[in-house]
Amino acid sequence: MPLLKNRLALLTDASGDQLLTGMVRGIEKESLRVTPAGKLAQTPHPLALGSALTHPKITTDYSEALLEFITPPSRDADLVLQTLEDIHRFTYHRIGDELLWANSMPCQLSGDSDIPVGYYGTSNIGKMKSVYRVGLGHRYGRLMQTIAGIHYNFSAPDSLWEMLRKAENPGQSLQNFKTENYFALIRNFRRYFWLLLYLFGASPGVCRSFVRGREHRLIPFGKDDHSLYAPDATSLRMGDLGYQSTAQEQLIVCYNDLRSYVTTLRGALVKPYPAYESVGLKDLHGEYHQLSTHLLQIENEFYSTIRPKRTTNTGETPLRALWERGVEYIEVRCIDLNPYQPLGINREQIDFLDIFLLTCLLASSPDTDDQEYRNILENQRLTVYRGRDPLLTLRDGGSDRSLLEWSEAIFADMKPVADMMDDHHGDDRYRKTLLSLRHRLKDPSLTPSARMLEEMAETNQTFFRVAMKYATRHREYFLDTPLDRETEAHYQQLARDSLRQQQEIEQRDDRSFDQFLADYYRQYDFQL
Repeated sequence: MPLLKNRLALLTDASGDQLLTGMVRGIEKESLRVTPAGKLAQTPHPLALGSALTHPKITTDYSEALLEFITPPSRDADLVLQTLEDIHRFTYHRIGDELLWANSMPCQLSGDSDIPVGYYGTSNIGKMKSVYRVGLGHRYGRLMQTIAGIHYNFSAPDSLWEMLRKAENPGQSLQNFKTENYFALIRNFRRYFWLLLYLFGASPGVCRSFVRGREHRLIPFGKDDHSLYAPDATSLRMGDLGYQSTAQEQLIVCYNDLRSYVTTLRGALVKPYPAYESVGLKDLHGEYHQLSTHLLQIENEFYSTIRPKRTTNTGETPLRALWERGVEYIEVRCIDLNPYQPLGINREQIDFLDIFLLTCLLASSPDTDDQEYRNILENQRLTVYRGRDPLLTLRDGGSDRSLLEWSEAIFADMKPVADMMDDHHGDDRYRKTLLSLRHRLKDPSLTPSARMLEEMAETNQTFFRVAMKYATRHREYFLDTPLDRETEAHYQQLARDSLRQQQEIEQRDDRSFDQFLADYYRQYDFQL
């Protein structure tokens, strides 16, 4: 990879440490609230946590029971984890005897009717969030929406971008250079993210209740007919049982540049889709079934493993913000909750993601053609179901390539990046991370997915029982130590402020919901 080598040489020779210590990351972590019996909580979002609409750190995703914790962006990875820990601890002291499910795949479920859709108050924006979720239920079923995961937000500092721009394309504006190269990062990520599924996938099995009435290729776990699995599976969450959509399979979103991305995605947001037209926009009483009858209601409905992102202004559509102001950061969306970690993620995983993403950013990244697009989807499917099969081959260009051999090659590319990061930070954290995780390549039993199945076999317990054990253990961990007085007061104030902010939004509304929605969708009518 000549470009990777040249860029590494440029950055290694640079003076100052802000080039790499200035990387910013943030975490969005989802967790289901469950009862002491392990069933989905039917209680509303606790008022003591604040408003799910306006709280900056504690909200809900699809369901009232699916909490989402958000850390502010930070250069300090340890601070990100500490913030996530504080949010967990504050939450646990306000949800009574409920637990936070430790796994990505959900607990025992009775059916769609027992999955409460998130409620965000009476404002237009609050109603929009709820109707969107109702629409997801009509389109894909509510069961799929109970799956939890980790979203990892990442950006490189302007000092790094500026150095690369001056060396490679000094006539280009900094923002255009960043946008172009963030899309290059995304293309490389999509080529290689199957490695993340292998290393960090932690959902090789599910409760039978999750696939009740659905076609699947899973088998019973030994004599246990309550648990279903695939012997070499890594992350069923990322397969056809998880965030996948047959309707979206026809949607080929192009990541070769911003214009192509916006054009293809906007098409899905503005064109009616027959299957969703049959669902209808409203019922006979005028209540909304969904926000629109288009292939996508809003951008977030597109189930991608990584997204280009731009902070939006109040009421602004993400796609318009992206087109007008370019890419600000990227969001990785394919990381399972790690059930062995109270936070669902640890510092080693963060460090590896930083190495991996920086390698994707610095390496050459040719445009993706139709064949490679199909290869990416196939490699995802293969790794989801057969990732730990030592004989597995993936599609690389027009030929097959061993997953193990390809993984070793990616690790080899990452090593000089890790070396450079350690040199800038003055330690050997990143080298140690690569060395530690490299052991998983030749010994699949070290992966979280293998550990989960091994524990089920050794203890003769169901997927549910093993998952419940870790949820209980993590609950005790967070309840054993209270927050310090200052942090406790901070989160109490955030909760009060968020509730007040929600009331203010509701009081300011001066449009009907129909008009609000029409105005919102009008934003997609912009000149490319």
